[in-house]
Amino acid sequence: MTNQTIFNFFFLSGLSDIPALQLPLFLFFLLIYLLTLIWNLLIISLIVSDSHLHTPMYFFLGNLAGLDLCCSSVTAPQMLFDLLTQRRKITIAACISQVFFFIFFASSEIFLLAVMSYDRYNAICQPLHYTQIMSWKVCVRLASIVWGLGSSYSLVHTLYALKLTFCESHLIESFFCDLPQLFQISCSDIFINILLIFVLGGSIAVASLTLTIFPYVSIFKTVLKIQVRGNRSKVFSTCSSHLTVVFIFYFSVFFNYLRPGTNNHYAADKVVSVFYTVIVPLLNPLIYSLRNQDFRAAFQRMPVR
Repeated sequence: MTNQTIFNFFFLSGLSDIPALQLPLFLFFLLIYLLTLIWNLLIISLIVSDSHLHTPMYFFLGNLAGLDLCCSSVTAPQMLFDLLTQRRKITIAACISQVFFFIFFASSEIFLLAVMSYDRYNAICQPLHYTQIMSWKVCVRLASIVWGLGSSYSLVHTLYALKLTFCESHLIESFFCDLPQLFQISCSDIFINILLIFVLGGSIAVASLTLTIFPYVSIFKTVLKIQVRGNRSKVFSTCSSHLTVVFIFYFSVFFNYLRPGTNNHYAADKVVSVFYTVIVPLLNPLIYSLRNQDFRAAFQRMPVR
């Protein structure tokens, strides 16, 4: 029997090893995280408090804001703490928990984007039956399915991640715990884990992307038939906002998870990780709120104290 060093923690490489950059990076990402919290909480509070936004589309946007808020909060506080203290140490239990919650919220967002496309399809292509099709009961059921599928998918990956052994290195080349980085330092057989990502994860991603994009073929055909120019531009604005979020999110996910493994592109991996864990949760509410007339009107109706 071979001796193995047993340890209960990992070290994170962090964003940068240059001491002079630690404080500027901390201040920069603290600002981004605070703006993410403010914008997403503001969107959720507007949707809850303003009766004009009590529609299926904004119900799902509220769910998206909640997912972005949670997804950012899984990674950003740890990153900020490490930048400030340069401790960069995380227990194995905390690391696996971070993996679970990050995959949970990220995969739930994939499913939610597909549901939001279905909602837009019914609103634009079947307006006369929209209220019957997208009743509140149906909306709550769809949101529950989204969160349920996200947690189930994450649980599968987390259970298999718990079987990994780390006997050679415990330095994670990232600023948070994620599956590709854990695989790089594992000395156990990761064939099943990789298979799950490429077969299960890839199938879900491709199916969800197809379900997200396919309704827009009918949507754009219907929009082009709209005679009133103002109504057409409003619909295009809503749809383009959704598609922008979809393409940004999927590009980041495909780059990180569905590409051949490599051990020498740590800098590129960190840049992409920062993008989809910190930047995207800030971009989503900005894309929807700044281009949305209903949100702008809701901002103006907010009581000033």
